[in-house]
Amino acid sequence: MVAAVLGGVPSTAHALWTGGDVLRSTRAAASLLGGTGVIRGAVAHLGVSACWVAVPAAVDRRWPLDARTGAVAGAVIAVVDLELVGRWFPAVRELPRAAQWADHVAFGALVGAALRSTVDERGAPRPHSFG
Repeated sequence: MVAAVLGGVPSTAHALWTGGDVLRSTRAAASLLGGTGVIRGAVAHLGVSACWVAVPAAVDRRWPLDARTGAVAGAVIAVVDLELVGRWFPAVRELPRAAQWADHVAFGALVGAALRSTVDERGAPRPHSFG
C-alpha cells in the first residue's frame, strides 16, 4: 500500500511544479477499467499495484531484492505498463512519460525496501510486531 501511494510522488510533484493536473494519472488509470473518474482510477491503480507487488515478491524468494534492485524492477514494470500495455490506452499514452517512469522506479524501490525490511541481515524472516 505504501509503495502504491508514495510511488506516485514523482508525477504529483511534476504536476504541481508544471501547473498540471495532479489527478490526471488517476483518471488515466480509470481507462483500464473502461471508464473515467477518480474513484474508478484509484481502484484500478490499487489493483494494478497489488498485482505488481506480487511479481517482485515472487522474485525476492529466489533473488533477494532491496531498494536498488527494486528500482530496476520498477523500470521493467514501466516498460510493461507504459510502453506495452499503456500504448493501447490513449489516456495512459498521453501522460508525461518521464514522470510516469519516475513513479514506476520509485514504486519498485519502495517495494524492494519493504521486502528487505522483512528479513534480517542473514536473510531470515523478522518477527512481525503489531503493537
